[in-house]
This record gives sequence, C-alpha cells and structure tokens, in this order.
Amino acid sequence: MSYRKTLKLICGFAGGSAVLVFAAAAAADSRGYFGEQRGGEAAGRWSRLTVLRAAQPAWTPASHTPAPTGHAWDFNWDKRDPSALTNGKKKTMTTTTTAPATEDPSSEQDNSKPKATRNILLIRHSQYNLSGTIDKERILTPLGREQAEFTGQRLAALGLKYDVMIHSSMARATETANIISKHLSGVELVSCDLLREGAPIEPVPPVTHWKPDAVYHEDGARIEAAFRRYIHRADPKQKEDSYEIIVCHANVIRYFVCRALQFPPEGWLRMGLNNGSITWLTIRPSGRVALRTLGDAGFMPPDKLTRT
Repeated sequence: MSYRKTLKLICGFAGGSAVLVFAAAAAADSRGYFGEQRGGEAAGRWSRLTVLRAAQPAWTPASHTPAPTGHAWDFNWDKRDPSALTNGKKKTMTTTTTAPATEDPSSEQDNSKPKATRNILLIRHSQYNLSGTIDKERILTPLGREQAEFTGQRLAALGLKYDVMIHSSMARATETANIISKHLSGVELVSCDLLREGAPIEPVPPVTHWKPDAVYHEDGARIEAAFRRYIHRADPKQKEDSYEIIVCHANVIRYFVCRALQFPPEGWLRMGLNNGSITWLTIRPSGRVALRTLGDAGFMPPDKLTRT
C-alpha cells in the first residue's frame, strides 16, 4: 500500500472512533506502511501516538462551552416575588413627642414570603370521538375510558395527597376527570371554562394544515388568564407542599409549560402529548420552576397509547 493511500485511510477513520484509528495505525505500522516510501525516519515521525492525536478534534473552552441565548430568569414572572411587593426602604414614623423611629421592612417581607412548594400535575384528556359535531358528542371512546382508568391508577399509585382536581368544562376533559376521581377518593372536583381547548398563540414555525386565524386573539387571552390563575408560586399562608391536578387539553398544557419555563410561548406546537399523559410542574417558593415530567404515559401498555 502506498504512503498516500495509507494517509487517506487514516484520515477517513479520523472522523470515527479513536480506537479504530489507533488499530489502523498499529496495523499499518507493523507492516511497515509508514516507512515504505519515507524510510525509518518517517516511521518515527508517524508514530501511532501521533496518528491518534491527529484523529482528535482540537478542543478549546470557547468552542465547547454553550453560550446563553435568552434572557435572564425573571423571578417575578408571576408578580408574587416578595422583594417586589415591598419598596425595600425603611419606613419612618414621626410624632410630636418622640424622635423618628425606623421600622425594618424585612419582617414584612418575611411574612409575605412563600414557604411551600406547589406541584401541578397537568393531565391531557383521553381519546375521544372525533366525529362529534358539537362538544357534548365528543365523549370518550371505549379506549379513552380505559386510558383514563390507567391515569387514575397511576396517580393513586404515586401516593400523593392531592388537594384538588380542576378540569376543563369540555365533555372529554370532564369525563376523563370523573373517571380519574374514582381512584382518588375525597379529592374535590372543580370545573373551569378558562381551561377549554383553543389556540393560545400562532405557532412558530407556522403550520399550513391548521389555521384558526382570528381565534388566536380570543383564545390566547383566555388561556393566558388560565395560566395566571393556576400557575404561580404558593400563597404565603400555605404551610405545606401541595399537589393539584388539572385535567385539560394538549394546547393548553403545552402553552403552560412554555410560559412556566420562560421558553418562547410560540414554540408550544413543537411538543406532542399522548392522551391521558401526565405533565408535572414544580414551583418553588423562590419562583423557580422545574418540569419533572412531560407527557408521561409509560404507565400504559403500548397498544393503548394514542395522540388524537
């Protein structure tokens, strides 16, 4: 094999595993390929170590460290940051008989500081009758009722103390919540029109097969209102961590996730959710938000999974 062919062989391997490169270099060296046209001096210059080093891309911190592309985290995203609720200045009180007294506002801020963590489990409704022309006809299919049973069993198996189950007033979400509630004895059911399905914001990139056009303006305001009502840090009076279930729709859940994580909300359509899946948001007293699960449906058998 000529020196040029050997070099091409080694360069071809360089884009793959370094182990393969080392092996190829060892074989070539043992057969004298490196010294075939350059003699003993070339063999020393083209050692296996040199070939291995050549196969590795140059590493510098600048080329491998991701750079932030977005804005800094807004700790007052829900307008409930205690530091934003006070002016941060000492209050003064004056009387005609005493010198001005100062009051440290830190005690007021401590009293308004949340202490509990909110856990919000967002459930997408189960499979429903797509041929229904009005909402009351869009009830769950037999498979959809099975899916709701699986979701209820999963929520019960988690062993959490649920405080409330809020659901969209649409038929498919209401029926899903009712089936789930059979597995969660004593959990209050609350219906809410704000959680109804809709188009929260025009998606980016745009889609050609789904154009709600003017409804973005109307639906977007309603779904944003639902987000502000339900997705926020705990009230300062709340002493213990809470677990709340919201049964609603894919578009609403995806928009909530983008908003809560301070991702661009127009990216909501880039995610997919299975019917009956569980999305779990955790909101800390500090205002930090974590996504524990997104569209978890692993508790269902594979043949029961749908995304309609």
